[in-house]
Amino acid sequence: MQAINPYFSDSHQFAYMTNRRKFLQSSVVGAAALHAACRSEAQSPTAIIRPAVISTWNHGIPANAAAWEILKSGGKAIDAVEAGVRVTESDPTGQSVGVGGRPDMNGNVTLDACIMNEKGDCGSVAYLQNIEHPITVARQVMEETPHVMLVGDGALQFALEKGHPEINLLTEKSKADWEAWMKSERKVLPKINVENHDTIGLVALDSHGDLSGACTTSGAAWKLPGRVGDSPIIGAGLYVDNEVGAATATGWGEAVMRAVGCFLVVELMRQGNTPQRACELTVERVISKNPDWRDIQVGFIALGKNGEYGGYCIQPGFDYAVYRPDIENQLIKSGSRV
Repeated sequence: MQAINPYFSDSHQFAYMTNRRKFLQSSVVGAAALHAACRSEAQSPTAIIRPAVISTWNHGIPANAAAWEILKSGGKAIDAVEAGVRVTESDPTGQSVGVGGRPDMNGNVTLDACIMNEKGDCGSVAYLQNIEHPITVARQVMEETPHVMLVGDGALQFALEKGHPEINLLTEKSKADWEAWMKSERKVLPKINVENHDTIGLVALDSHGDLSGACTTSGAAWKLPGRVGDSPIIGAGLYVDNEVGAATATGWGEAVMRAVGCFLVVELMRQGNTPQRACELTVERVISKNPDWRDIQVGFIALGKNGEYGGYCIQPGFDYAVYRPDIENQLIKSGSRV
């Protein structure tokens, strides 16, 4: 309770307390308004730019091009992200995704993928073998089953029932690399860098203002049989919140999972951070959760509801592709912690 000054008259006491109450109320309102204004400024660029698509690494350039063909004519983001990463899945020269992916210790190419739409619906497959397009299987899991994730033999059986043909994913180049590794010191963890891309993640904003994302990979080369990384894990390798934005990850999946990285990126955007700043803060969180962070690579890209984008990584060497009406499918060098 406010103390009463005995040297004031009753009328002065009333006037003093009334004016003080008004001052405090106006201060609180003013502070709240200032906070809201700062938050709004942090969240909103000068203009809304859409459609937009961003994806990881230089194989994002052809993936973006395929996605853009759908987006530029008013198509849906969910169709664009699937079409985009299917290009990379079919490219035998990319040895970290789909056909031509480097195998596990036993010489088997195993694929992981997930997809998420503007409604929060999601689908995922993991440890899938002999199927060219795991991203399409993941979308079918999302749209045609009550489940989110299918793995291993169950995922393969589902894919075959949906009409996907079985193919041999191991190319002669990847087989030769595996055989050479078998004769070497057999180090399980190769560097994740520009030569060993590891994953394509792609997120898109369509002209209707809806977001979607897709992520697909053959995982780390020479991994232990049965290993699954972050790429098919909703919230780790990919996350979409249509109110805020979308994010996807690349790099050493175990480190991303420990921080639930992509969910964190989007949640930081919800708190008012730009996509760029959200990626930077999430990399710091990954570092705090992984004492071996100097020996690994992790990168994030993010796309806001307004078309603003960002990307950041631990080590130098990560780049990502951006396609918007004002940026014609350019490769951007990411900032890095090191």
